[in-house]
Amino acid sequence: MKFAYRFSNLLGAVYRHGNLSFSKDGNSVISPVGNRVSVFDLKNNKSETLPVSTAKNITCVGLSPDGNLAILVDEDGAALLISLITRAVLHHFHFHKPVASIRFSPDGRKFVVTKENVALMYHAPGRNREFNAFVLDKSYYGPYDETTCIDWTDDSKCFVVGSKDMSTWVFGAERWSNLIYYSLGGHKDIMVGCFFEKDSLDLYTVSQDGTLCVWESDTELDGLVLRKTRLPAERGEEERGEGEEEEPRGEVIRGKGERPKEKQGTKNVRYKQRSKHFFNKEGDFNNLTAAAFHKPTHILVTGFASGIFHLHELPEFNLIHSLSISDQRIATVSMNSSGDWIGFGCSGLGQLLVWEWQSESYVFKQQGHFNNMAALAYSPDGQYIATGGDDGKVKVWNMTSGLCFVTFTEHTSSVTNVTFTSRGFVIVSASLDGTVRAFDLHRYRNFRTFTSPRPAQFSSLAVDPSGDLVSAGAQDSFEVFIWSMQTGRLLEVLGGHEGPVSCLCFSPVQSILASASWDKTVRLWDMMDSWQTTETLRLTSDGLAVSYRPDGQELAVATLDGEISFWNPQSANQTGSVSGRHDLEMGRKETDKITSKQSAKGKSFTSLCYSADGESILAGGQSKFVCIYNIREQILMKKFEISCNLSLDAMEEFLDRRKMTEFGSLALVDEGVGDGDGVELSLPGVRKGDMSSRHFKPEIRVSSIRFSPTGRSWAATSTEGLLTYSLDGALVFDPYDLDLDVTPASVRRQLRQAEWATAIVLAFRLNETALTQEVLEAVPHHQIAVVCGSLPDVYVEKLLGFIASALERCEKYQTAKHCFMLIRSGAVLPTIQSLQKSIQKHFEDLSKLCDWNMYTIRYAVALSKQRGVKRTAGDALCDKDQSEDSEVMSEASLEETDMLM
Repeated sequence: MKFAYRFSNLLGAVYRHGNLSFSKDGNSVISPVGNRVSVFDLKNNKSETLPVSTAKNITCVGLSPDGNLAILVDEDGAALLISLITRAVLHHFHFHKPVASIRFSPDGRKFVVTKENVALMYHAPGRNREFNAFVLDKSYYGPYDETTCIDWTDDSKCFVVGSKDMSTWVFGAERWSNLIYYSLGGHKDIMVGCFFEKDSLDLYTVSQDGTLCVWESDTELDGLVLRKTRLPAERGEEERGEGEEEEPRGEVIRGKGERPKEKQGTKNVRYKQRSKHFFNKEGDFNNLTAAAFHKPTHILVTGFASGIFHLHELPEFNLIHSLSISDQRIATVSMNSSGDWIGFGCSGLGQLLVWEWQSESYVFKQQGHFNNMAALAYSPDGQYIATGGDDGKVKVWNMTSGLCFVTFTEHTSSVTNVTFTSRGFVIVSASLDGTVRAFDLHRYRNFRTFTSPRPAQFSSLAVDPSGDLVSAGAQDSFEVFIWSMQTGRLLEVLGGHEGPVSCLCFSPVQSILASASWDKTVRLWDMMDSWQTTETLRLTSDGLAVSYRPDGQELAVATLDGEISFWNPQSANQTGSVSGRHDLEMGRKETDKITSKQSAKGKSFTSLCYSADGESILAGGQSKFVCIYNIREQILMKKFEISCNLSLDAMEEFLDRRKMTEFGSLALVDEGVGDGDGVELSLPGVRKGDMSSRHFKPEIRVSSIRFSPTGRSWAATSTEGLLTYSLDGALVFDPYDLDLDVTPASVRRQLRQAEWATAIVLAFRLNETALTQEVLEAVPHHQIAVVCGSLPDVYVEKLLGFIASALERCEKYQTAKHCFMLIRSGAVLPTIQSLQKSIQKHFEDLSKLCDWNMYTIRYAVALSKQRGVKRTAGDALCDKDQSEDSEVMSEASLEETDMLM
């Protein structure tokens, strides 16, 4: 292929596990999604997934104070140092053990990592290039159990660490003579958060049982005295304990359970408990699971396992706000730099919420499919994607922003298929609950519900090009049902298949319905001729997926034996086939007792899709790979690896010997008894769908694939979420018909000579975006029609594609667009559809702006009229008072004249 498809964005999942972080300006939130990281721009309402990934799921993210660097740590302790500016990986590091938390110092010079019961302080990577960007400075030993949280003082002189042993330890980042370490107790449960007061050593500690302790220090930050000599213990000269050989070298500070001896003239820092508060006095709340503290405003945010969060003002512990945002456990809480926005992450349902507590409104509210995605569909203009999942929800995503803007929850069981009608304003979905529903994207409502005479579970769905016929295949009665979109009535029940109907597809140019079934046949039904079967295609194995080419002249069928066969629908002859069983490369599950090579023999493609030009076909199935084949040559062109996340099952080809014991694989050992969640043992024989199940490792697979109508991108629903891949031609220098005379100087020379068409041709030969934009914007308005008519045919598609991508930059592109649509009506369809997508987005943005201005003008006019009415009433009252005063004065003057007479 001429262009290479690159990973573009990850939709369908906004939060999985780990801590949320706000950017330096507070306008963006950084959320870990599996083994990737997504950045949500809250002001511009956009999302972006960084093109970096770890080996396993990310557990914690550390953000530098300047917002330029981030450290991502996965479940095994492997870390990536990335640049948030260039989106590139700068360094790889491995901590060899799971990391609980990571935090940069406020001055950006150090960062602390906690793993097991030790806190490691590293020099933060700077501008200087180093072979090892992670240089260990000190190791701090104090807690007896795993550490949970970290916080720094504002001047980066000290930091505090909370632990599961219910203790809190204050350590000095430098060699202070009056503060080496200090241990605090007073709690009866695991520490959730520990926070320093602003510009002070005073502390707030929060534990899981809902207890807040306020600690007061007798020393200010300025009272810390720097020690000039080091103790022998800090030089690492004491004997290392057992199991500490792997620890990196550096200064070692150990808490021995006794306070450091005071030197002459110095007094050690001491703490006393000022007060103690309880969140669950009335017993209405469950365990406290997350906490965050904003130092300038003294606001403490706490999240609970019941989905409730509290806002308190410290140190008085005054309740400001309390709200339930979910019915699931709040996994993480974060506040932005200004303290106005609070970010919440709920891993149970995959929710990400940003709450503005002063106005009590949502700034951002997103939730992905918390179960597997089953199907997807592009809108005809390529702007939206509809997805259906095992959670029974249908979600619609905006491809420009990457966010979900509507969710339909009418289905009561798994959604098996979704599709758009030809106009793009109606979404039709099929479900295992026995219904097919149609949703209106104008009013966001379910306006049609199609059912069968007998209850049936619908596993496939198709809508004809006119949008009037809706068909769904049942997996239990082996029948195909046809309804009318206009009336909602059942028109016909097509029988004849002897197995479950796995896939349906309408021809794009005729009223012909193709149905693939497990009975090793594909039947073609004529919708215009008494619903009869026109042809029956005999397959070599069970039919799993069927797809028409965009021109309707070819049919592709995926079968259970791993082959893709191509058929001529008019003559019912097979024109070719591709054997893709070896291209799947299925991995080995942890519980499999056979090799991956043997298990791959039973795997096959379950989803097919033609490209927009019909020359290639995409195929995906129970594997981490998506294959793209050239139909004419019948060869594999490229394989896309959907994920490299080893936290998913069936990712590795061979067994890991480190996980093998004399009793078998560690994956079969039931772990997790006594964890923080406290979930009980799962029911016997239940692996999925049981709420009491503790450990379920999802298997990597691709359930649905669709090409964008514009041909510029394609999307796949997988265990990771909704992944989109798009053409990235900006990073590739692809000159066309280049010569020595074709230079930027010659292009500008043609512009000065008013040779507009020649300048455009030369600019496209160089293929530089800035130069092409300069040439097109220099063309006068009255010359656009003439230039469009004189361009060679080979440059029409290039110019249309450029206008589609740069339509919003200059109004001159509007005129060029109209001229090309009139003059070059036979242009390539995908390019025109891409142009239509840009025009539609431009129209929507302008219409929203116009509507907003119109409402503002109406409000101003109504307000002015209301004020005018008030003024008129006031003037009338004043006139009435003046008339009454004049009458009184006239009567008084008459009385005076009578008296004078």
